[in-house]
Parts: sequence; C-alpha cells; structure tokens
Amino acid sequence: MATILGIDEQAILAAANVLAQGKLVAIPTETVYGLAADATNGSAVAGIFEAKGRPHFNPLICHVSDITMAERYAEIDPISRQLINAFWPGPLTLVLPLKPGADIHPLVAAGLDTIALRMPRGVARKIIAALDRPLAAPSANTSGKISGTSALAVEEDLGLKIAMILDAGPSEVGLESTIVKVEGNRVLMLRPGGLAAEEIEALLGEKLDRIDQRAAIQAPGMMASHYAPMTGVRLNVREVAPGEALLAFGPQRAIGASEAKAILNLSTTGSLHEAATNLFDFMKRLDATGSTMIAVEPIPFNGLGEAINDRLIRAAAPRALSVTEMEQIK
Repeated sequence: MATILGIDEQAILAAANVLAQGKLVAIPTETVYGLAADATNGSAVAGIFEAKGRPHFNPLICHVSDITMAERYAEIDPISRQLINAFWPGPLTLVLPLKPGADIHPLVAAGLDTIALRMPRGVARKIIAALDRPLAAPSANTSGKISGTSALAVEEDLGLKIAMILDAGPSEVGLESTIVKVEGNRVLMLRPGGLAAEEIEALLGEKLDRIDQRAAIQAPGMMASHYAPMTGVRLNVREVAPGEALLAFGPQRAIGASEAKAILNLSTTGSLHEAATNLFDFMKRLDATGSTMIAVEPIPFNGLGEAINDRLIRAAAPRALSVTEMEQIK
C-alpha cells in the first residue's frame, strides 16, 4: 500500500527522494493528481505504463519546474514562448520539437519527435525543482478510466502499485490541461482542458484550429475512449429512465429525474468552473451506485464547457479493453 503524506517541505523532499530511486509517486497538481516518474529514467517511465495499463503508443506529458528546464529539452518558438509567459505555471501543455540529444527517455514521447511540456502550479513544481529533473506524469488512474482528483481516489485505484501519494486535498481545476501545438503560424488545440480556449484566443488575437480527433495521436488524452466509468454513459438527456443515475447540471431537471437511482449536480447555479472541479469525482461516485446507466444532462460548450463535453464524449465512446483487461481474458 502506498504511503500517504501531506504537502509540507519534509513531504516534498521525501517525494523527490523516492522519485530519484526510480519509483512512482502520485502528486497533486492544480488539474488532477498525476502519476509521476523521473522522465529521464526508462525503467521508472515504464513503471507508469505498467501501473496504469497504458498503451505504449500514447505519449506522456513531461512536467518542468521553470522555463530554463523546459529549454533543456525543447525548441521553443516565439508563439509558444508568448503562451508560456502568459499561462505558465498553469493548466496549459505545449507540444514542442524535442531537442536532439535531450535525455528524456523515448517512452515519454512514444516515438514522436515532439515533447509535451507543462509547468504545474504549487507542490508539484516544488517536487520537480527538488529533484532537478522533469517528471513524466499522466493522470493517476488506470488507463482509460476516470481521472483521480483526490488522494483517496488515487489510493483506491492505484494504491497497491505505487510507492507514495501526496495529499493536497481535492484538485483545484479538476480537468486535465489544455494541449496546444504551434505549426508555423497555426495554433492547434489538440485537447481542450483546464484553460479555456477563449483565454488563449484573446491573447493571440485569433481563433485556435481544432484538430480532427480521428487524426493520429499527437498528444496525451487523444484516444477516442477515455476517462470512462465502468457504467455506460448517455449524453444530453432530456428524460431519465428508471434505474439510471443522473449527472445533472444547473437548476432545471430532466424529465423523470425523481425516478433516478442517484443524482449529483455538477453545479446547481450552472457554473462551468464548479462543474469542471466536480466532474471526475461525481462520475466516480455515480459509477459506484450500481445504476444501469449514467445519464448526463446537457452542458454548454462555451468556456470550460468545451473541455467538460470532450471528457464526457470520450467517456461515452465505445470502450477499448485496457492492457490489464486483455491479460485477464487470455
């Protein structure tokens, strides 16, 4: 069972020491909890894929403590630097050309010639600085399942597979980072996330290009089926069937809500920020109710609603078996 610590200076140094030994540590970030390993240590990075049951063709986000560390590993173009200056540290990941000879282990980039970099806020950044090496850190959950937004959720899912969990309480943002890639004068949004597209567009003075989600994987979180509970998910419902659990939003209820097996409201006031913070926790709680289906009321697509709907669409998609599940049926 993983050791659970708080987030004082002693815990930060203990986590850095465990990571330096090539072990896995679940760390709190402002987005979700991350399953961290030294990104320069191939054996440690392989441990992430093993613990999560994650496909090796799915790249990992590499977390840095400052711009100087980022410049060790990536070529940073002027537009990306503008985004860094405005939004780092924070929930923005940039896909950048990997510098030749950079000691990031190839498993992190999944064979690509680019690297996804992010500078997190808070305790995660302090751990990276103490280690003085970047951390590969996807969400701390079994691959394809609901992302962990609390230490308890991580312990229940991965506690037997990792060395340590740092507990900073519930994640502030509750959604993974927004992923952006600059190609010439085009700025592509590869994955909507905790930084609303409108904020990036306001800075750049132009619209982001949305990538076709059927395209080849260029960044983490682009698999069609992802963030999925074990229970099926039905979206944009206007009527709830008996036996279904209801993931509600706003003050108005779908027809038949009183017959739902359970109801959790992402935000009674219709706040997208509150909804984003609650999304993964509420999906996990409804998944445990034994309902026949999780019915989800409509959520607007503006602001953080774009990222919320992205996660819900992937949760509702036909689910591919994880590596662990495939092993179980052999």
